Amino acid sequence: MTQASLLIVDDDPASIQLLGRMLAEQGRLRFALSGAEGLRLAQESPPDLVLLDADMPGMDGFEVCTRLKADPLLADVPVIFVTGHSDTQTELAGLAAGAVDCISKPPQAPLVVARVQTQLRLKALTDELRRAALTDALTGVANRRCFDEWLHREGQRAWRQAEPLSLAMIDIDHFKAYNDHFGHPAGDVCLRRVAEALQTVVRRPADLVARYGGEEFALLLPRTDAAGARHVGEAVVAAVQALHLPHPASPLGAQVSVSVGIATVLGRHSPGEGRPMPSTALVAAADQALYQAKREGRARCVVAPTTGDA
Repeated sequence: MTQASLLIVDDDPASIQLLGRMLAEQGRLRFALSGAEGLRLAQESPPDLVLLDADMPGMDGFEVCTRLKADPLLADVPVIFVTGHSDTQTELAGLAAGAVDCISKPPQAPLVVARVQTQLRLKALTDELRRAALTDALTGVANRRCFDEWLHREGQRAWRQAEPLSLAMIDIDHFKAYNDHFGHPAGDVCLRRVAEALQTVVRRPADLVARYGGEEFALLLPRTDAAGARHVGEAVVAAVQALHLPHPASPLGAQVSVSVGIATVLGRHSPGEGRPMPSTALVAAADQALYQAKREGRARCVVAPTTGDA
């Protein structure tokens, strides 16, 4: 079972040490001595829970919490305020900012551990329900809804951090003929085998394998430039060929193959007014590259020219 990740944010090193000792058994701990640093750490790697000091110089806990909740990648991360104030007004302000609980200083170990465990259990349950809602029942990879959410989030991240974002659109060649020849149950098995092959190609936690619809899949590759995406696309073609799934109705060599279209956008900090976001251009460009791969004979990978923030 994966260890929970906890982020403790407090400008007082003594408070951080105290909470760290209390929570040493609850998961992997990270620490930040300022609101800005805590926000940066959370954006780099979303934690499962944040314990946040309300009173800090510069960016205080209320602003940090508000920014966390405004970030689509961090909005579901529970925040517990740890504050020296015990008045109702401070607690209400924390809850209004998006916190799920408030703990008064000095913190009491049994109370802190109990409340942290409760929030971690709730987070794990919510994550499991969300995974079920975002998984394709047939193939076990992400479904279209999950893909759309990730594409939007990663498009925003690529734009904000000025990083490349690549997308591979994958289509099983002559799949209708496969179903007509073998029947739909065999077609379902073929889809599952192809999905498994795709998962062997992309292994980074940030990458996403999704069933886009029908016999079409998508690979979302954050922080991947065109050269890296081409390598992945060619590996996809080879991995499916290595399955050696018979396809007597295919004119491409009597076994299942795939066509791959790849596109990459380079995020920028100042997109032109009225121009579409990277996700819109990325799908359109990858689709065009996929069509080109089909026109050129299928069973191959085609990479579209890299664009800026489309």
